[in-house]
Amino acid sequence: MQEQINLALIQTNLAWEQPEKNRKRIEDKIDELTDIDIVILPEMFTSGFTMHPERVAETMDGDTVQWMKEMAATHQYAIMGSLVIAEQDAFFNRLLFVTPEGEISHYDKKHLFALAGEDKIYKAGTDRLIIDFKGWRICPLICYDLRFPVWSRNKKDYDLLIYVANWPEPRVFAWEALLRARAIENMAYVVGVNRVGKDENNHFYTGDSGVYDILGHQIESSNEEETIITALHKDHITYHRKKLQFLDDQDPFVLRSNSSS
Repeated sequence: MQEQINLALIQTNLAWEQPEKNRKRIEDKIDELTDIDIVILPEMFTSGFTMHPERVAETMDGDTVQWMKEMAATHQYAIMGSLVIAEQDAFFNRLLFVTPEGEISHYDKKHLFALAGEDKIYKAGTDRLIIDFKGWRICPLICYDLRFPVWSRNKKDYDLLIYVANWPEPRVFAWEALLRARAIENMAYVVGVNRVGKDENNHFYTGDSGVYDILGHQIESSNEEETIITALHKDHITYHRKKLQFLDDQDPFVLRSNSSS
């Protein structure tokens, strides 16, 4: 188990529906990093939050997956972020977690953003993912999932909750408030990685990526720097969970799908 884990949050601007250009921009930032365990990229980091998946969709054998494997192997850290994946005649907003050894875990976004019509175009995921990396249990989620606390509930199965997002400036107050709330209620570190810049739909993004400890204190935040470096410590989790034991007092419940049978 690794006591300290070092993260790089890359809240870069994204060229609209230009995967190759975005990979190159991100690669330039990654090449500058040292002593990092995980690099975290925004939601749909190859394209921006597009509702035209047919223009940018890739497969699990596509260029971006191969690029992520190469980056992870070359620099010896894990890399994660979501992109549009085509599979079984459907499109997914899929988060990938790629290790230096080339192992790939994935999570398909559960809560699709109906306000933008995402639910009409993409297929929702059904399963939550827990990743064990260097002794840290990580739960990765995507953007709109942040508004649904039941889905992110800590069943004592994770230490770190990560959201990748394209969260626009008009709702950034909710972004910050909900990240803090998820940290407090789940007694876990919470990381939110947003993008910056303006997309093709004239939505403006201020970044405001942030890191919160298990008591809800903000460790890092920025709407200026495109790369944020932070270190998390396992003893912070162990000490406060043992002292406070809030997770032991959770109400039991059964999660039922809201889809029709």
